[in-house]
Amino acid sequence: MPMRIERDLHMAIGDGETSYTRNSKIQEKAMVQIKPVLGEAIREVYTSLLPRTIVVADLGCSSGPNTLGFVSEAIGIIAHHCKELGLPHDHPQIQFLLNDLPGNDFNNLFMLVEQFNKSRAKSQNDEARLPHYICGLPGSYYTRLFPCQSVHLFHSLFCLQWRSQAPEGIMATRKTCLDKGDIYITKTMSPSIVKLFQQQFQKDFSLFLKLRYKELVFDGQMILTFIGRKHEDVYSGESNHLYGLLAQSLQSMVDKGLLKKERLESFYLPMYSPSVGEVVAIVEQSGLFNMNVKLFELDWDPYDDSESDVVQNSTKSGVNVAKCL
Repeated sequence: MPMRIERDLHMAIGDGETSYTRNSKIQEKAMVQIKPVLGEAIREVYTSLLPRTIVVADLGCSSGPNTLGFVSEAIGIIAHHCKELGLPHDHPQIQFLLNDLPGNDFNNLFMLVEQFNKSRAKSQNDEARLPHYICGLPGSYYTRLFPCQSVHLFHSLFCLQWRSQAPEGIMATRKTCLDKGDIYITKTMSPSIVKLFQQQFQKDFSLFLKLRYKELVFDGQMILTFIGRKHEDVYSGESNHLYGLLAQSLQSMVDKGLLKKERLESFYLPMYSPSVGEVVAIVEQSGLFNMNVKLFELDWDPYDDSESDVVQNSTKSGVNVAKCL
């Protein structure tokens, strides 16, 4: 049965050892990096519009605690800003719309929301007094999700590297190439296949911008955090290396008879890690948004806080990285 992205592509469900809930620390560390940007964006939106209700959409929210970490952070920023402006404790109301594909573990997410709301109900600080409402919204962010000019702030963390589909036309092109075990871009991949990955990113991201432009209020903001690559060379980047190792593991399963060769040769990861230049070019070409680009770097091992590139325990670090993929 062929993969249907809307149904089959999602983070590992539940809260077991290999679940996204237990293995999303790298996303947590990324949230720390973007807190200043989030604060600035929310203050600009609120100061400019002073809405009675502010609508915040988290695209690709997944199902772990980081989603509620984002919600809590946004509420805290708004509460602090309202206090500075001398506004009532119940102003504004906040509507959070948590979006992901239908296969996402919304059940686990809603249980976390219930715990979050109970915890806030016991608190007596200013943040707890701000009325907030949290809803789930299944669907692809490569489709229209919201009414026109209804959202004040869009947030997406480590999601836009995922494509709406595997590169269009890739299976027909693959038949004429030798790289039949690759699932993502490698140094030996045919340029014709690499170009298909790039074209799919350009098509998807251009569509994403057009859709969000229709849904965003005038003077609204978007914070989009990509897993990208540092260099313009499409054959470079950590994603290429990591998913190359994953492809080797899958090939090993084929060699041992654990996976059919045809299954591997018919599979490509529907993703693309862009360079800054590629993102900027598409935004500028769209003519829809002004842009402020900030870069930060994280270790793929979320438990490695050292600034050195030296790995002290390669086995342990390898396990940590594997759980994040």
